[in-house]
Amino acid sequence: MLRRDFFARRVHEVAPDLIGATLLVDGVGGRIVEVEAYDQQDPASHAYRGRTPRNAAMFGPPGHAYVYRSYGVHWCLNLVCGGEGVPEAVLVRALEPTRGLELQQSRRGVENVRQLCSGPGKLCQALGITREHDGLALDVPPFRLEARADVPEIVTGPRIGITRATDLRWRYGEAGSPFLSRVLRPI
Repeated sequence: MLRRDFFARRVHEVAPDLIGATLLVDGVGGRIVEVEAYDQQDPASHAYRGRTPRNAAMFGPPGHAYVYRSYGVHWCLNLVCGGEGVPEAVLVRALEPTRGLELQQSRRGVENVRQLCSGPGKLCQALGITREHDGLALDVPPFRLEARADVPEIVTGPRIGITRATDLRWRYGEAGSPFLSRVLRPI
């Protein structure tokens, strides 16, 4: 199981190490296949302009959840990294669903397993993640993060859905996974 100290590193170290790990919320979830990194110097990061009530969890200790609503519609799950007061986080973009499939399908209203967690909003809906999860520790229930069994081939690319720092290749994904939110091709 991944403990809080796993996240007490720079986001650019943690992000690729999460590919292949298993994320569960109340026993429902799957293998992480895609993430994005956001560090303290990043103009696309929620923490770039300083601490607010919305992003307070990013400024807290590593190994906690930062959950926010994107465009007032979808919840998004970030895993806080770095050290306390160093606002860095990994956005979990996609999972390969492996546990609690029927519940995920019911929550999402779709049968196709590939469509359950292929985007941060879809993933949170399928796993039942809401603002109530914001600030919770990642190594105690309802969360469970299991270390990956092997190191998959990882590819990088530009992040999605942002307007600043769009050239940074801080999106990490499992090469060839059909569960990515969008295709990532090696350069």
